[in-house]
Parts: sequence; structure tokens; C-alpha cells
Amino acid sequence: MSWKSFYKNHQRNILGTALLGASFSTLYFLLARQGFMVPFTAIPEVQCVTGCPSQQALHVPPIGKELLNYNKPLSQLINSANVKEKTSILIEKSKYRLTVYYNQKPLKSYPVVFGGTPTGDKLQQGDNRTPEGMLRIKDLYPHPQWSKFLWLDYPNPQSWRKHFQAKTQGKIAWYQPIGGEVGIHGVPQGGDTMIDDRKNWTLGCPSLKNKDVEELYQVVQKGTLVEIVP
Repeated sequence: MSWKSFYKNHQRNILGTALLGASFSTLYFLLARQGFMVPFTAIPEVQCVTGCPSQQALHVPPIGKELLNYNKPLSQLINSANVKEKTSILIEKSKYRLTVYYNQKPLKSYPVVFGGTPTGDKLQQGDNRTPEGMLRIKDLYPHPQWSKFLWLDYPNPQSWRKHFQAKTQGKIAWYQPIGGEVGIHGVPQGGDTMIDDRKNWTLGCPSLKNKDVEELYQVVQKGTLVEIVP
């Protein structure tokens, strides 16, 4: 084989490899976007390459089943300019209660409802369940139908681990995507009675009365911790 022929074959091999790599990357990106594959940058954390973080409970729930200080404005309960940096949230699904914490101390609780399947952890798209565990607010913005939307970082690495574990155990099918777009939001205008009646009307998002989510919106920020327990 002449040097010229070898060079041309080498170029074709490089081009073929590059096209194959580009095709694989594009396919992986599309599958990740649809919730079938872990985002590439999250793979080390999902596989716990540097060790899985502890998932121990961080909040001590208020005593009993009642709503804490529900009739008091949050502005009367928090006396600090750095409120957003020290605020966190606990959602107790079995008690239909969302509690705001400041410096790990419970300040105020709100009634909250969930999806059509209120018990059990979210494992896949379309199961109408609310994810459990440690999440964080990834963004927050006004919503045209539900007052405000506090977008949670589901699926996070913990969510992906539970999703794949459920698949290996045969609890869900391998072709099922993990889902997403979970957030804390309000209700359609005039829908406060759904909260009072504990009507689980969402696809899995925690839902508050509009006046409550609007108050909550003022004391959280991107990165605020949200712990959700059964």
C-alpha cells in the first residue's frame, strides 16, 4: 500500500470515528433530554464515584398534626435581613403539611396537597407521585395559571439512583423515563377549596393556596433546600 492510499484510508477512519462519536453524542443528548438517560455531567455523582452523600433527615417535624403559626404572617415570625440564605422547607406528605424553617427551627406551616397518587416515592414519569428525599429549588418564577412556581431539581442524582434501582428490581419497565418539571405551586383561580378538602389534583407537584405560595415565594431562592418525607 502506498503512502498516499494509507493516508486516505486513515482520513476516512478518522472521519468515520468522528461521525460515529457525533451521532452517539446527539442520541445520548436527546435521550437525556427526554428523561431516559442520566445527563452526562451527572454520571459520576449518580454512580457515587466520590461517595454517596448522606440522606439523613435534616428537619425535626413540628409536634402533632396541626399547622404551626398558620394565622401569623411570616414577616412577623422572621426578624432578619438574610432570611433567604437560612430558610429551608420540610414537606410531610402523610400530614399534608409544608413547614418553613429558619436556621433549622420551624416557623410556619401551610396545608399542601399532591398528585393523584399521594403515597409512595416518584420513580417514573406519569406515576402521579411526589418525589421524596432532599431536593433544592432550581428556579422560581410567576406562573400564569398557578400564581407562582418553585421549580425543584427533580430528577437529581438521588432520584436517578432510585429510578435505576426500581428498574433492576422489576418495579418499573426499562423503557419508562424518569420524568421531571416538578415544583411547588398554587392552584387555579378560586381553587383554594381543593387544598382545604385535601384534593390531590396535580400530576405530582406539591400545591398550596395562592396566598400561601405567594408568601413562601418571598423567603426562598435558588438553592433553597426542600426535604420531602412520606
